[in-house]
Amino acid sequence: MSDDGQYWFCLKHHTVEGEEGCRSADRLGPYATSAEASRALEKAEERNEEWDSDPRWNDDVVED
Repeated sequence: MSDDGQYWFCLKHHTVEGEEGCRSADRLGPYATSAEASRALEKAEERNEEWDSDPRWNDDVVED
């Protein structure tokens, strides 16, 4: 995998990659461990849900 402790999740192949992998536009990361990289899509979904539920960034709320 990666000998420098950096891993990416490839959006094209849905696999964890090391330094030598698909182009940056097709990857999420870098992550410190392979396990973290394997959860990249789950983590992105969790963050999106947090941001969608954050009242400071909710455009649907009408202020008085």
